[in-house]
Amino acid sequence: MGNGLEGKRIAICGSRKIEEISTLIVKQGGVPIVRSLQGITFLAEKEVEPDLLKFVNEGADWVIFTTGVGLESLVSLSDRLGLKDQFLHIIRQSKVASRGYKTLAALKKLEIKPIAIDEDGTTKGLTRALETTDFIGKKVMIQLHGESAPVLTKFFVDRGAEVTKILPYQHMAPEAETVTRLCNEIMRQEIDAVCFTTAVQVRSLFQFARENGIFNNIINCFQKNVTAVAVGKVTAETLKEEGVERFITPEIERMGAMIIELSIFFKNQAE
Repeated sequence: MGNGLEGKRIAICGSRKIEEISTLIVKQGGVPIVRSLQGITFLAEKEVEPDLLKFVNEGADWVIFTTGVGLESLVSLSDRLGLKDQFLHIIRQSKVASRGYKTLAALKKLEIKPIAIDEDGTTKGLTRALETTDFIGKKVMIQLHGESAPVLTKFFVDRGAEVTKILPYQHMAPEAETVTRLCNEIMRQEIDAVCFTTAVQVRSLFQFARENGIFNNIINCFQKNVTAVAVGKVTAETLKEEGVERFITPEIERMGAMIIELSIFFKNQAE
């Protein structure tokens, strides 16, 4: 494949498989720059308990599950609280929608068949499946994972639903020093590409940019000088939601494929 990343400085925003990704970048002639934006996602049992109790007591017309691990954690927590049967009963009495194959697998284990599923593992795919559904005055509970998912929430609110959220896993932002450094490197064009491996990393960067009044600057850099790279569909979708129109994503959702795709992109640019 040659060395399509020759001399290119590539920021890695993940916290997993850093050495492997760095080695791939070096093999392609690039310079890996580790700037983890993942932060910490943690199981927030005490924080989520009131929301879970409210859901069990009040129920919902629709229940939207977005991650398999989140669903499994809620089942485990309801079991520890002695509410598992009630929790599952409420879900089975509701209309269920599911995003992602892992979520679908977790529902299948519980013998719960969703009415609506995504076609491609993305939030947009799920909302497409629900476009013709009437949500006016309906109570919708959304299970999230570490982030607020504003686009998904807005979809239901705009259609007249009463939305509540449960986040069994919550997110602590990455160190401000790391995000500041990356933002400065992006704006100074000291980095050629930024590799995102989760939606959380994308949200972390742009939330920080908004809070510090540099959102438009960062967006402009991605549109002109710095290449955004997404490992897969969900991460790419989040980049779109944040306003990034120019980005690369591999057909095979793997970190290695992401680096090869980026190498090909730069090689084609040089020709």
